[in-house]
Amino acid sequence: MSWRGRDDQLAARLPLRVSLDKQKPHAQLFLAAAGLYIDELNKVRVLEPEVAQQTTELKDECKEFVDKIREFHERADHFIQVADTLSETVESEKMRAIGARNLIKSMSKQREAKEQQLMALIGEKKLELERLRVQYESLRRTEADQLEFIEQFVSRK
Repeated sequence: MSWRGRDDQLAARLPLRVSLDKQKPHAQLFLAAAGLYIDELNKVRVLEPEVAQQTTELKDECKEFVDKIREFHERADHFIQVADTLSETVESEKMRAIGARNLIKSMSKQREAKEQQLMALIGEKKLELERLRVQYESLRRTEADQLEFIEQFVSRK
């Protein structure tokens, strides 16, 4: 049997993914038939070089994906911390604003009460002024009457 015939027989027994390449040495073909492969560094491998390369690429992609997920989690955690801090600040400012608003309402009510007290005091003072004015007028009339009486009494004598 010629080498050509052996190659055809070997090709018939090889898995479908291994094609008979005329430039590959026969040793590589026999190794491929046994499920062994030689990579670009001339190391014997169990996986086909293409599958090994795809596996390595997948591994690298998975590592990148995991790194991106980790970075995403770190950023999300940082964002949550910032949001929590901001919400605490907003809540404290809200409470401070409510306190200030209540203080202003209280001051406004106190001012209105003070104003009502002053208006009542003004009303009382006006009444007292009117009473004193009436009393003064009465006393003036009494004085005028007494002066007139004294004058009449002195003039009769």
